[in-house]
Amino acid sequence: MKKPASLLMTSLVTSFAAALLATPALADDFPSAISVSGEATISAAPDLAQIDAGVANDAKSAKEASDANNAAMGKVLLALKGTGIDEKDYQTSRLSLQPQYGQNKSTGASPVVGFRASNRVTVKIRDVTKVAAIIDTLVGAGANDIGNISFEVTQASKLLDDAREKAVADARRKAEIYAKATGVTLGAPLSVSEGGAPMPLFKGRMAAAPMAAGGAAVAPGEETLAVTVNVSWAIKQGQ
Repeated sequence: MKKPASLLMTSLVTSFAAALLATPALADDFPSAISVSGEATISAAPDLAQIDAGVANDAKSAKEASDANNAAMGKVLLALKGTGIDEKDYQTSRLSLQPQYGQNKSTGASPVVGFRASNRVTVKIRDVTKVAAIIDTLVGAGANDIGNISFEVTQASKLLDDAREKAVADARRKAEIYAKATGVTLGAPLSVSEGGAPMPLFKGRMAAAPMAAGGAAVAPGEETLAVTVNVSWAIKQGQ
């Protein structure tokens, strides 16, 4: 049996009123909080350098180019070994043998006129004070393609621990400002999270360039890492 329309409307109004009365009680179950982000940075001198060094040779035939390149790279690797770098710290990063094309103006064809063989190694240098001397040694041994020189801090994770503490302190400082401005006091932290992976703001680099007569000029610089933390604090009404 269907209820009269008036009774149905009365029932709906009563239910809606009851929901409104219950809303404040539900809201009290959710903690009030101040959420802010804190930032900190840390700088350190790099303790590892990495460079690419290679040789390239041109010849009429593929075999001649390859043989010349193998001999040239052999001298470079021998020179690397003489600098005291451990063999595990250098490896071949690129090896290629490519035809070189000319231009026949009368026919428009592009015949093969020779071949270029190239070989590159990536080298890790664990004493950055020796970078310039090692580059000079490589050039003296016949390396004619050096570049992609970069520096990094290998113990960055340990150094970042201090920055994390400073970032949390920065977040608390901001939260206390907001708490004072709104007439409340901070309670216990509700959550702490790191905002993404710490990122380098600057990484020392030296672009590939012709070597000066007086030797390679290298500037390691400093690497700066930034940390961001997101913190939420429970709040209490000011007394």
